[in-house]
Amino acid sequence: MTRLAIARLWHEGNSFSPVPTSIKDFHASEWTAGEAAREVYRGTETEIGGALDFLDAHPDWEAVFLRQAAAMPGGILERAVFEQVCSEVLEGLAGGGFDAVYLSLHGAMVVEDLPLADLELIRRVRGATGHGVKLAASFDLHANMHPDIARLLDVGTAYRTYPHIDMRPTGRRALELLRNAVEGRSRPVGIIAKLGAILPSINMRSAAGPMAEMEEAARAAEALPGVLDASIFGGFTYGDTPSAGASVMVFADGDAAVAGRAAAALIADYAARRDRFFIRLPSVEDGLRQALDGGPLPAAIVDAGDNPYSGGIGDTPELIRAVLALAPQVPTVVAFYCDPELVQRARAAGLGGALCGTLGGRLASDYGEPAPFAGTVALLTEGRFQNRGPVLGGMAVDLGPTAVITIGQVRVIVTTRCISPSDPGFFDLHEVDVTQPGLLCVKAKNHFRAAFAPLLPRMIDVDAPGPAALEIRGFRFRHAPPSLYPLSDN
Repeated sequence: MTRLAIARLWHEGNSFSPVPTSIKDFHASEWTAGEAAREVYRGTETEIGGALDFLDAHPDWEAVFLRQAAAMPGGILERAVFEQVCSEVLEGLAGGGFDAVYLSLHGAMVVEDLPLADLELIRRVRGATGHGVKLAASFDLHANMHPDIARLLDVGTAYRTYPHIDMRPTGRRALELLRNAVEGRSRPVGIIAKLGAILPSINMRSAAGPMAEMEEAARAAEALPGVLDASIFGGFTYGDTPSAGASVMVFADGDAAVAGRAAAALIADYAARRDRFFIRLPSVEDGLRQALDGGPLPAAIVDAGDNPYSGGIGDTPELIRAVLALAPQVPTVVAFYCDPELVQRARAAGLGGALCGTLGGRLASDYGEPAPFAGTVALLTEGRFQNRGPVLGGMAVDLGPTAVITIGQVRVIVTTRCISPSDPGFFDLHEVDVTQPGLLCVKAKNHFRAAFAPLLPRMIDVDAPGPAALEIRGFRFRHAPPSLYPLSDN
């Protein structure tokens, strides 16, 4: 019987968010350990869901689930949370007699006073296990990878899709690679090569365009003799760390030269496509005009600058201000604003009650002044549903109490927690039929497309001030290498 330890610390950190990430964010998302993890993740579209698939297929492997922790992308992670998870993982490994360890990571974690957090976690785990225990990890496509990670791991792999609809197969693939190493069928050796650029993710969809071409190149690399796995990383634009930027990772069977040549070829392909990742987007006002220009409805306006899956805060006012100023004469839904106090005021007013106040600008003034409104409370919910779309499908979601406020033709969904409206369950909960003619204005980005592209004739991405605004040079990077393009024009 092969004994396996599984641990998860998944967080994507936005260095420019005004809201830090705390233990409460993990408790509200994913925080489990031991046999309870099997119940939480079984059948879910997550890496640990894939790990359970692997274990079902290989009864000669037994797993111990150490700490499983994940939180919505957000601001810098409090150091105490990182240390707590590390301590629990290392305590679980001590004296466990494990043959192998699997780490489910994001790869773009940003921790206060710890510039290379994912690398530090891997380093501590390797220090605890020694090199006699095989170590695998899986990563998000948007990881900011440090080259030392490949030297510490026995094998690693990453998502191949964006929107990320392959988390589950990625977890299983990581464990199949690990199994081959444990059972002596491969002797993996890896390398990470950096592109030397920070790329925006808006044009990083894997269905078409430059990232689709890079994934095709990675699959071609995997067909070469000796190559075990090739992963492409777009990097996380808003993670200000020394490992910031796009990269590739290749593992080969016992031959570092093979891995090096494949990685070099992929970086050359990446460099040739670099500039195609940089695109321009219309303003919110221009996007709204495009949507109402007589084209087919429904149409979606996608405010990527405050996308929660990029560490957005659900609070930048540009979207609601533009919608209210335009006063569209078609049914319009704005999803969403995160404002716990406003939700409580709506609950106090009750269904049908009048409500005045402001939307946005609650957490930071950098992105514009709050937008005043006068409306009516149309719906109140407890904020709980289960994802039924392709991203994180099957996982339970808790928005906290929510309210829908009607302002003329506009319905605004207000939540207690900042979670992306990227799953159909979000709109089911709030009695919104996205297929009905009108405007759907969302704080989201590409993950929204996974479930809704088939339902909406038009999606218009717009740029607005926010923690995830498109123009990279508008942010003050302090830790990323200043030579990275476009921080430097070299």
